[in-house]
Amino acid sequence: MRLVLASNNAKKLAELQALFAALPLEIVAQGSLGVPEAEEPHATFLENALAKARHAARLAGGAAIADDSGLCVDALGGAPGVVSAHFAALALPAGEREAQRRVQDEANNALLLQRLQGHADRRARFVSTLVALRSADDPEPLVAVGRWPGVILAQRSGSGGFGYDPLMFIPALGRSVAELDAATKNAHSHRALAAAQMLNLMRDAWHLG
Repeated sequence: MRLVLASNNAKKLAELQALFAALPLEIVAQGSLGVPEAEEPHATFLENALAKARHAARLAGGAAIADDSGLCVDALGGAPGVVSAHFAALALPAGEREAQRRVQDEANNALLLQRLQGHADRRARFVSTLVALRSADDPEPLVAVGRWPGVILAQRSGSGGFGYDPLMFIPALGRSVAELDAATKNAHSHRALAAAQMLNLMRDAWHLG
């Protein structure tokens, strides 16, 4: 069964291919089928993931899966939430994508620390919402949510990962996400938790595996 990933992120594609390797699925990126990026105008991870999955399923003419994820901080009412990747509003000049991401990440982290000044409650969680559809008009979307709880540090720690990883301390592991090796991160992450749920849902509802 072909499953179109509503993303052109090569790392996300490889990660989901590995996580769903036990199922008879061929997961392909939407860009390889000429499907453009979908709009993400909604206020929740669920609505954005559903919109992206429907968009990919409609244009590709088959099953699709989408992920919407980000950081939710209790003291900020759940912010940055769906705008996690662009929390700090920057007008970046055209340039190499990886360099732009590093600049954006640095600005996002600085803004998060600024917003949390004076707050004693620094609890937060990474959230990943996966939505899978058999077709664009599937009345029974499969929904899986992974939550990875932690605490926002007062300063960055670790050089690995990306985004908010240097500020997100995981008490259960005694390290920041940026201090974890890739294998440990992938085994415990919010996306891994959501994927494990989705794998079981696909086995039960789609009779795969």
